[in-house]
Amino acid sequence: MADEYVYCHGTECHKKHTQDRIRGVKGSKVLRTKKIKISNYYNNMYQYFCSQRCYDDFANANIQQIIAIAPRTEPLETPIEVTKVKHPEITHNQDSGYSWTQRAWTETKIIPCDNIDNGS
Repeated sequence: MADEYVYCHGTECHKKHTQDRIRGVKGSKVLRTKKIKISNYYNNMYQYFCSQRCYDDFANANIQQIIAIAPRTEPLETPIEVTKVKHPEITHNQDSGYSWTQRAWTETKIIPCDNIDNGS
């Protein structure tokens, strides 16, 4: 199978001033959209965009069409359990001349749970 490529879908890719985009002969130079090798190792945005910037440019230019593909009319929710863990005040390195105290604090732990009911 021959190597297959696609061109970056970024709306501004051909305007970025980088040496790897310069194509053509003297007197007839252009900035060209980057070519991306198709890979079987991943199937994500980097199959179609050469960078995060090009992805963002495309998404910002086409957000209404993207949202129209799968509109969200209801919020998504994940059932969780919330616990509070109190940590005491601790003094570190008391024997050295450079001790410091970590103040007491409360940690909020959020743990996803499996129950579909969620207590309703």
